Amino acid sequence: MEAIRFGQTGGPDVLELTSSDPPAPGPRELLVDVTAAGVNFIDTYHRSGLYPLGLPSGLGLEGAGIVIEAGEQAGFHVGARVAWADVMGSYASHVVIPDERAVPVPDEIDLDTAAAVMLQGMTAHYLCNSTVALDRDHTVLVYAAAGGVGRLLVQLAKRRGARILACTSSEAKAEEIRRLGAHEIVFYRDVDVPETVRELTDGHGVDVVYDSVGADTFEDSLRSLRPRGTMVSYGNASGPVPPTDLRTLAKHGSLFLTRPTLGHYTADHDELTWRARSLFDLLQSDQLDVLIHDRYPLAEAGRAHRDLQSGTTTGKLLLRP
Repeated sequence: MEAIRFGQTGGPDVLELTSSDPPAPGPRELLVDVTAAGVNFIDTYHRSGLYPLGLPSGLGLEGAGIVIEAGEQAGFHVGARVAWADVMGSYASHVVIPDERAVPVPDEIDLDTAAAVMLQGMTAHYLCNSTVALDRDHTVLVYAAAGGVGRLLVQLAKRRGARILACTSSEAKAEEIRRLGAHEIVFYRDVDVPETVRELTDGHGVDVVYDSVGADTFEDSLRSLRPRGTMVSYGNASGPVPPTDLRTLAKHGSLFLTRPTLGHYTADHDELTWRARSLFDLLQSDQLDVLIHDRYPLAEAGRAHRDLQSGTTTGKLLLRP
């Protein structure tokens, strides 16, 4: 088998393609021939050391493929099409996954699309269904709305009836976001975001901010909220948010602040399956638009990371072992 591994933290150049024998699955485990592995910002955090791992390590959490060997008492048979979102080492031609963390992929959904929607799609799902249960009374501000999570979050938030103010950086991206359901576009690099948000909300501010950018936008996000609004900080694309004096939340209107992660919103198999099936149902009925920006050979994982961090991509990046 081939796999991407790294022995020290750093930039994309630390990623190396290695070869070894495929691992054997244990009880209730599956050996999967990986069709596609998803590339996500959390992978760059692991690679850089922002989220430390024991080294040397594999990389990547998400993928889809076909079961080629099943351990004792495993809940899937050889030949089953499965996807997953939280198995370290998924940048590989083969991966062993616990059967309780796998979800079945319907025959109508190709495995590239399944891999593309697992981590980012379930993140968007929990953000608007569980972190805050959006409805037609909510107005939300979505940063990086043309990105992998952002464009899915815009679609799912619209389905729940929310009014969406979408932050992006170019008119080309704005056109795509409007097509997906955004009501207003905020060119956040060119305007005073809180001031623009107040203008678009009759001075009130938004009910929820979904911020995946991190350090560069945190203060503007707080200033864009209405009193008792909710700040959802779920990413660090510009770096981690510095330590914050909790009195800042009182200053801006008794705000709520949360830093959610997918693991806590797919903590058991039932919740994992519910979120994945919800997304697959939407895909099968053509009610969810999943854009795959590009596919890269496994050996070019470093290039995929550079492209992702450049801010020029729209939608999902995949590795194809």
